[in-house]
Amino acid sequence: MLVKICGITRVDDALAAVTAGAGAIGFIFWPASPRFVDPFRARTIARALPPFVTAVGVFVNQPVAYVNGVVSLVRLGAVQLHGDETTGFASRIDVPIIKAIPLDAADEGRIAEWPAATTLLLDVHDPVRRGGTGRTIDWTAAAAVAARRQVLLAGGLTPDNVAEAVARVRPFGIDVSSGVERAPGIKDHQRLRALFEALHDNSDIPARS
Repeated sequence: MLVKICGITRVDDALAAVTAGAGAIGFIFWPASPRFVDPFRARTIARALPPFVTAVGVFVNQPVAYVNGVVSLVRLGAVQLHGDETTGFASRIDVPIIKAIPLDAADEGRIAEWPAATTLLLDVHDPVRRGGTGRTIDWTAAAAVAARRQVLLAGGLTPDNVAEAVARVRPFGIDVSSGVERAPGIKDHQRLRALFEALHDNSDIPARS
C-alpha cells in the first residue's frame, strides 16, 4: 500500500518520512495553504529523495502553465489537483494525476467524470482550506468507492486511527499530513514512526508498495 506524507517543507522531515516507510512525498504549491512551499525549496528537498520515492505536487485552481513549470522544475512524479479542475485541464498536465474528491460530492456522476487511470483522493469537503483539516471522512462510504476505483484515503488519519481506517476502507494508499505534525508544515518524527508502526503491527497490508 502506498503511503504519502503530504505538506512537506523541510529536508529532514522528508527524509524522516522516507526512513519510516513513505513511498511518496507531497509538496503543496498553493500559496493560501499554511503548508505552502516555494518550488525552488521543494526542488532542493526532492533532490534529497531516493529514486523509489515519488514527489507529488499539490495545486488548487492554478494555471496549467504554472503547474507544468513546477513539474519540470521539481521533477514531480505526479500532480494532485485539489480544486475545481476538469478532466480537460488534467489532460494537459505532463505527469499522472491524482484528483481530490470531497467525499460528500463523490457521487457516481462525479467519479465517472474521471478516467480509471486517475487516482482519486477522498477527503473532507472544505472549500476554504482544501485539505489538511484533521477531520475524518465516512469510512463506510469511502470503502464503497475504493471497491471499484483506485483511491488514496485522506482526512484526519493519525497513528491512533490509521490501522482501523485501512482495514475498513482497503484503499490503494493513504495520504497523511496534519496527523503527523507538530505545526502546519512541521512534521513530528515520533508520530511519523508511530504511524508506520501502527500499519505494520495492525494491518496485513505492507506500508510501502
